[in-house]
Amino acid sequence: MSEARAAAAPPPLKLRPTMLSDLDFVTQVETDSRNLPFITPWERTQHEAAVRIPDFRHFIVEAGRDGSRDGFVILQGCRNPHKSVELKRIVLQREGQGQGLGRACVRLLKRMAFRDLAAHRFWLDVKSLNQRALALYASEGFVEEGRLRESVRISGLGEAAGYDSLVVMSMLDREYLARVALGAED
Repeated sequence: MSEARAAAAPPPLKLRPTMLSDLDFVTQVETDSRNLPFITPWERTQHEAAVRIPDFRHFIVEAGRDGSRDGFVILQGCRNPHKSVELKRIVLQREGQGQGLGRACVRLLKRMAFRDLAAHRFWLDVKSLNQRALALYASEGFVEEGRLRESVRISGLGEAAGYDSLVVMSMLDREYLARVALGAED
C-alpha cells in the first residue's frame, strides 16, 4: 500500500455495545451545541431503555487504536418481523468530522443490518438541513423515499429556532447485494 493511500485510509473502527457507564458520554455528545441542530436529543432514560431492550442495538463508536469513544449509534427494529431495521441515530464527536468516520460507520451498519440481522430494508430519517449527512447517505446507496414537511423543531439555534423537514431514505437488501457485486461494499 502506498504512503498516500495509507494516510487517506479511515481510522480502524469498532462498534462495541454501550454500557450504562457510557451514558454520560452519550448524552454529552448528543447535547453538544454543534450536534443539536441535526438531532433531537433523547432523555437518559430513553438511552437506558435502548441499551436494555433487545429490539435495539446501542453501540459506542471507537476509532483508532487507543479505544477512545468517538460517538455512538443506535439501530432499532432488530427484531422487526417485517425485517425493516432503522438507523435511529448516529452521532459522532465533531472533532472527527471529515476523516471518513461517518462513512465507515454507515458501511459497517449496512453490513450489520443486511448480513447479521437479515434485514430486507434498512432505513433512516435525516433533517433536511443536514446536507452533509444527506450527501453521505445518497453516496452510500440510500434512496430518498419522501419528506415529512416541517415535522421537527430545530433546536440549538437560539431565538431563530423554527421547523425542519425529515427526509426518509432507505436501502433494500437487493440494492445492497447489487452494491456488493459491484465492489461498492466491503
